[in-house]
Amino acid sequence: MRSYVKLYGPPVLKALTVLEKLAIDTPEVCIMDSLIETHLDNLGTKYGIFEYFKPYGGITEERCDHIISKSGGSTGDYDFYFEWFMKPTTTQLQMLIEKIDEALKPVGVRYTITTKN
Repeated sequence: MRSYVKLYGPPVLKALTVLEKLAIDTPEVCIMDSLIETHLDNLGTKYGIFEYFKPYGGITEERCDHIISKSGGSTGDYDFYFEWFMKPTTTQLQMLIEKIDEALKPVGVRYTITTKN
């Protein structure tokens, strides 16, 4: 199950980096976004993933193994998605939305979120 995010900005680039940083501390999900899609060739190793996320204050070795979606799905018409490891509860979905609201508020972008199988 995925929660797709469509950003309305500017600054979309800044919003993507904020969502990536948020994902580091959200162990229930892995992610994909348009930035990561363009760097997938360089992110093929744990070291590549570690280096990509290093500017965000670091990432654990264990989280490197699970942060980027391995399902191969594209973001499509969206800018970002959170792929859930297990079907999320309503409370988990609400908590994710609250985290996104809080993280994106200082950035000033608007977004929509759509969760589907």
